[in-house]
Amino acid sequence: MSLSFNLLKKDGTARRGVLNVRGIAIDTPVFMPVGTLATVKGLTSEQIADTTAKIILANTYHLALRPGPDTVQAMGGLHKFMNWNGAILTDSGGFQVFSLAHDCKITDEGAAFRSHLDGTLLDLSPEKAIAIQEKLGADIAMCLDVCPPFGCDLDQLKKAVDRTILWASRCRDSAKSPTQSVFGIVQGGTNLALREYCAKELIKLDFPGYALGGFSVGETPAQMVAVLGQSASFLPENKPRYLMGVGRPEDLLDGVYNGIDMFDCVMPSRNARNATGFSSSGKLRMRNSEHRRSEKPLEEGCNCYCCVHHTRAYVHHLFMAEEMLGATLLTIHNLNYYCRLMQGARDAIELGQFESYRADCLARFEA
Repeated sequence: MSLSFNLLKKDGTARRGVLNVRGIAIDTPVFMPVGTLATVKGLTSEQIADTTAKIILANTYHLALRPGPDTVQAMGGLHKFMNWNGAILTDSGGFQVFSLAHDCKITDEGAAFRSHLDGTLLDLSPEKAIAIQEKLGADIAMCLDVCPPFGCDLDQLKKAVDRTILWASRCRDSAKSPTQSVFGIVQGGTNLALREYCAKELIKLDFPGYALGGFSVGETPAQMVAVLGQSASFLPENKPRYLMGVGRPEDLLDGVYNGIDMFDCVMPSRNARNATGFSSSGKLRMRNSEHRRSEKPLEEGCNCYCCVHHTRAYVHHLFMAEEMLGATLLTIHNLNYYCRLMQGARDAIELGQFESYRADCLARFEA
């Protein structure tokens, strides 16, 4: 295995650890920027690294459609293709198949669907999902799972859990790469009995890491938080725990509080493209006229490229003039903020002060 995890400290249920991937030491809890199509939109690999991110996420479904796994493999794998020296985790594509693809039909064998790009008929089985991720050359690959919509009936939820377990076993059995680690994904919605059952069955397969999927799919943040701690407690203590696709700053703090180690979300980069910044004092709407002549940086004390070199007035101007640099600068800042938020969480856990750190952050957001 090219992956190991060391749990260094606990503060309540909050965890401080180190995830070692291919010789890269990644401090946890950690936020992973999303580079869906082998790019964190608008940033170079050097700019991503400058945010202190050491691991990013790319997506199997999107990369399978374009440029295709064979092309990425021929170009030396994702790391070489995008010139990224850090670690890479690839989502299996299951969520995108069920949320983006057309005419999706799911059986025990896999999912048959039409591409959201051109309507081409495609299929994705557990074995194919792993084969694609091996061609992409990711360090961490995710099992293909079934992500049921929030509010579905109990029978549909049970079928999704049973197929997720079946597919996880087939993913594990089909994995051949000695340098790629495969994580299992626990489903079950907000039903704790199904979450526990799914976790117990996946633990029998002895994956090197486990994710909680099926959150942020329509439930409220309060509904997620109500079951998150118990769901995380079903997972092994000595292996990394990953909460998939959940990414408001408040959600990350709640996740850390409930024992989560890894996070990803498009929110910091997508919101940046829509002129919304994140800061320790809450959101910044950079098209608002209050910034037109502001000489302040986006956030006092932030050491990102944007805050060191540019004013709010300049970033405001870029968005009002529809200049692409505005989105780039704001993405740099937002990712830097998310990484600093996680650094603060790690420091607080080491000091045994995470609960007060979380409370202080939340109070400033609300103010």
